[in-house]
Amino acid sequence: MANQGRKLSRRKLALLLMLAVAIVIGVLIAYEQISVLYVLATLSIVALLLIVGFADLEGVSRRDVDEGAVKR
Repeated sequence: MANQGRKLSRRKLALLLMLAVAIVIGVLIAYEQISVLYVLATLSIVALLLIVGFADLEGVSRRDVDEGAVKR
């Protein structure tokens, strides 16, 4: 039960992750480690393309998308 109060919501976790990435990028720019930034950018683009490539988009119909937008 004590573990419930300590769990971060998805939004807070995403914001925390974005803040950490921004800090890492800022530090790399400050120390002029542009080559490391190029490698990180390339790896993140590859990861994004893999996620999109393996996403199962055939199972999603237009009706499911419309219903999801209406429900809250």
